[in-house]
Amino acid sequence: MISVNTALLLAQNSTGPEFGKASPLGLVIIVLLLIGTALLVRSMNGHFKKLPASFEPTDPTPDQAVDEGTDRGGIRPDA
Repeated sequence: MISVNTALLLAQNSTGPEFGKASPLGLVIIVLLLIGTALLVRSMNGHFKKLPASFEPTDPTPDQAVDEGTDRGGIRPDA
């Protein structure tokens, strides 16, 4: 635990002449990050629009042929 004297000493040192001043470089970095995020969201939306509505195969016959030998973990297909 921090003693009262230590807390007071830390509080006094945090309010120097430069306390609360921000660099313009910080604003530039934040703006660049926001622009990059907006571009990524826009790109992802474009890719999502290109996806098919469903990933179901049009002809499930090849998958059914492979599934015939699949162990269903005790579940009977006729149940």
